Amino acid sequence: MLEEKNNLLKYISIQINNIFPSVDALISLDVQCFEIAIQRTRQCLDSIKACNDEGFNYLNSGQYATFIYYFANTYWSLKKNTGVATKLFLLNKALNGIDLYYDIEFPANFIIGHTVGMVFAKAKYGNYCVFHQGCTVGRNKDNRPVLEDGIILFPHASVIGKCLVRENTVVSPGVQLVNQDTPGNCYVFSGINGKPVFKEINEYFADRYFNRKTDSVDIWLNYYKKEMKND
Repeated sequence: MLEEKNNLLKYISIQINNIFPSVDALISLDVQCFEIAIQRTRQCLDSIKACNDEGFNYLNSGQYATFIYYFANTYWSLKKNTGVATKLFLLNKALNGIDLYYDIEFPANFIIGHTVGMVFAKAKYGNYCVFHQGCTVGRNKDNRPVLEDGIILFPHASVIGKCLVRENTVVSPGVQLVNQDTPGNCYVFSGINGKPVFKEINEYFADRYFNRKTDSVDIWLNYYKKEMKND
C-alpha cells in the first residue's frame, strides 16, 4: 500500500513537471496534502455503487479527476499554496477536460462521470450530486447557483445565474436553467421556447448512484476544524 502511494505521488509529480515545467526546479508535492486527498477520494468513492468496493483507480478518469480536485483543494486550504494548487487545477483541465477550480468547495460525496467539457463556477454544491459530461454550472454577473442535495445534471445540462435547484432535481440532457428555481423532487425538461417544464418525481434519484448515509462524517471537515483549532 505504501509503495502504491509513493508511486502515485511520483506519477502525478512527473505529469505536472512534464506539462508545466519550471525553469527553477522540479515541483515537489506535499505528502500530508497528498494523504488527505487520498482519504477524501476514498470516502467519496465508498459511497458510489458502481465502484463496488474496488478502491481508487487512478486510471479511471472520473476517479482521477476527483482526486486531483481534492489534492488541489487541500493544498489551497491547508498550505495556502496557490502555485501548486493552480498547477493541479490546470493538470485536471489538461488531462480530463474539466474546469473545477481549487477554491470551489465540493462536498464529501459526488460523481463526475465522463469528465470532458464540464465547467463549475464558484457556486454552492450539496451532497450526493451527479454531473455528466458537458454540463455547466455558471454565474450570471454576481449571481451564482445554489445546488441542494441529490441534484443530477445529465449531459450538456446547464444551471446558470440566480438558481435555487432544490433537493432531488433531475435536469434532463441539454436543458438550460438560467435564473430559474426548481420546486425539488422533480424532473426538468425543455418546453416551448426552451422554457423549463417540471414533472414530479416519485423516487430519490441519487439513490440509483449512491449508498447514502445520513450519519456520514466528512473526513476533511473534521480534519480542517482540528487544524484551525490548533492554530
